[in-house]
Amino acid sequence: MENNLTDRAFWKSFWESRKNLIFYIKPDYVFGDILAKMITENNVKNAIELGGFPGYYSVYLKKYRQLDTTLFDYYIHPGLIKELLEKNGLKEDDISIIESDLFNYKPKKLYDMVLSFGLIEHFSDTAAIIETHLQFLKPGGVLFITLPNFTGVNGWVQRNFDKENYDKHYIDCMNPTLLTETAKKLDLKEVESYYHGKFTVWLENKSEQSAIAKAVVKAIWVAGKVFTKIVPIESKALSPYIVLKAIK
Repeated sequence: MENNLTDRAFWKSFWESRKNLIFYIKPDYVFGDILAKMITENNVKNAIELGGFPGYYSVYLKKYRQLDTTLFDYYIHPGLIKELLEKNGLKEDDISIIESDLFNYKPKKLYDMVLSFGLIEHFSDTAAIIETHLQFLKPGGVLFITLPNFTGVNGWVQRNFDKENYDKHYIDCMNPTLLTETAKKLDLKEVESYYHGKFTVWLENKSEQSAIAKAVVKAIWVAGKVFTKIVPIESKALSPYIVLKAIK
């Protein structure tokens, strides 16, 4: 796809530079409450996580929701996946793995649920990347997409302290109204899109930051946490994520 904002070399470097990748995934993992409700309401038995390496949600869905789960990504590091599975008490064959280019892959089966977390914002053609999700989804199946919200305070932090990472994201797609309209144009039903989560900010390159930069970001984090404890709202300015849900 011509307008992909990242490539294989980017992801290889990204994952090899990350620390603390392997951890125990708890039952209350982010978005877990939403996923549990959708799985129950739609009688979901199997799922595929797109662009999900190293597979945190694949592990979550297998471990806590007992789904037949597949992880699909352009870049896979088998050693890291093995470590993550072992850390969470799972075996290597508990999750199916597909390493391929999403835009050149022909699905061999369809799934009850298709998910991605932080994938679609790396492409500038939002409709096209959402449409690639649908090729994996059964009629009546559940689509669940999340992406970071860089249009509020967290976006200001990213833009000022990690411009290189910020530029790898297509900011225009971080808009629930746009996502809703796009999904409806793709003939999806029961479409919902909204800001999600309590305030937080983060930096992918935190270890490379100066002491002053770390202090500024920490101060913003503390102030935001205090404010949202008093006024617990989910909003464009403060929420760290955007959610898109729909039925095919």
